Amino acid sequence: MATTLAIDCGGGGIKASVLDAAGTMRARPLRVPTPYPLPPALFVKTLLDLAGRLPAADRLTVGMPGMIRHGVVVATPHYVTRSGPRSKVDPDLVAEWSGYDARSALAEAFGIPALVLNDAEVHGAGVVAGTGCELVLTLGTGLGSALFDGGLLAPHLELSHAPVRWNTTYDTYIGEPERRRLGDAFWSRRIRQVVDGLRPVFRWDRLYLGGGNSRLIRPEQLVRMGDDVVVVPNTAGIVGGVRAWDLVGDRYDPTS
Repeated sequence: MATTLAIDCGGGGIKASVLDAAGTMRARPLRVPTPYPLPPALFVKTLLDLAGRLPAADRLTVGMPGMIRHGVVVATPHYVTRSGPRSKVDPDLVAEWSGYDARSALAEAFGIPALVLNDAEVHGAGVVAGTGCELVLTLGTGLGSALFDGGLLAPHLELSHAPVRWNTTYDTYIGEPERRRLGDAFWSRRIRQVVDGLRPVFRWDRLYLGGGNSRLIRPEQLVRMGDDVVVVPNTAGIVGGVRAWDLVGDRYDPTS
């Protein structure tokens, strides 16, 4: 029975654990702050150092922010900055990360098969029921999203960069800096407004709200969103590391 090293890479922290085939953690999750500036070489080293404190595993799943296609980084919003989310972008880091084959680099560094997806996609793999149209939104530094159809992962869309109003993206509108500015009550109202606005776009059967900030949504706002909206624990970002291998579909064979 294969064990999986699951690593959830965020803008503020990187978490990891080793899970058995049933998705049960075999080690207490570890977390380290995301270092900045973060070129790809330091990214790989940080993950190797973190894994060195955990039991050995047979395969690796990494979820990271940004547009990831077939394990290759198309764009990543935080890791190209000089000192973390919403700090100044470093053109040299943009060049290093653009087109970076993270899956191949990590598979070679760890010596085991690797699967690299957007972090919201791994999170979603840990919670979706596998029937109908299921949307996952993760609330943290910014907004993450993943869409599943019949349990299979759909191509990733960077919903976070879409404008929600003039000159304001979803990332800016409901991300962590705005939550701190508004306070949880007003921020929760914004989350409900976003959910109401996206409902006719996706016509989901179930919407899952995850990420570290989902637990801060006020109960009265959650009730108003409807029975088809569910808050899920942030640990799904690690637990999904096992199930993600079964949900990517034939369009992406991570062992090839």
